[in-house]
Amino acid sequence: MCMHPANANDPRPWPQQGLERMICPSAIAWVGTDTPDPEAGLIDRLSDKAVFMMGDNPALPRMPERPTLLDFFRLRFNDFTVQHLLASAKRAMDDGHDEKIVLACLLHDISNGCLVRPDHGYWSGQLIAPYVSEEVAWAVTYHQALRYVPDESVGYAYPASYDRFFGPGYELPDYIRRDAEIARNHRWYMTSRVVTLNDLYFFEDTDPVDPEIFTDLLGRHFRQPEEGLGFDNSPTSHMWRTMIWPNNFL
Repeated sequence: MCMHPANANDPRPWPQQGLERMICPSAIAWVGTDTPDPEAGLIDRLSDKAVFMMGDNPALPRMPERPTLLDFFRLRFNDFTVQHLLASAKRAMDDGHDEKIVLACLLHDISNGCLVRPDHGYWSGQLIAPYVSEEVAWAVTYHQALRYVPDESVGYAYPASYDRFFGPGYELPDYIRRDAEIARNHRWYMTSRVVTLNDLYFFEDTDPVDPEIFTDLLGRHFRQPEEGLGFDNSPTSHMWRTMIWPNNFL
């Protein structure tokens, strides 16, 4: 397996050295497609020279031993998600919004980056809940439902891009309607609603945003664990570890 250029000077030993390390994709990545289940065939290939991958994958940039949130932005999240989150947060910052709004914009779609896309608002809110205020986690969770629901009072319309994504006349599932109504009547409604106002899709080229501009904000509002994300035994540590080692067999 090829080694990522960023790993060339890393002195730490790699796991399972000398063995072929096979990756078995998670079912969520291929169910519903034409890709056949690869697991049985990979099991047939197991030998004293071929094993299932566990631990760091040399093809990915290696994470530090105590990873921070910005390490995930740099080393794990896909480029589109990084661009989208940074641009959304920068827009909120430039418009003078409260730091909790900027933080929520910075984190609202992080599940898309290297975890799962379905129900991304719920996953993202759960992922960050141990490290941010309850209000920020709530706003991230409920932005998904509110994204579909117009609010003329603040100039928010149903996204035209959703007609392209899902087709005109797409019918919302009941749980989205329910949670949008819950959010509409909640005291933190506007926190989540402002996230949707800054949740624009940046398909065109945009100026790159340096994630370091958010370092001080994160220092004030994101409880970075000393042990590193994934190793602090929080209720969501396993989710961060999944992004550190996304190719683990188990």
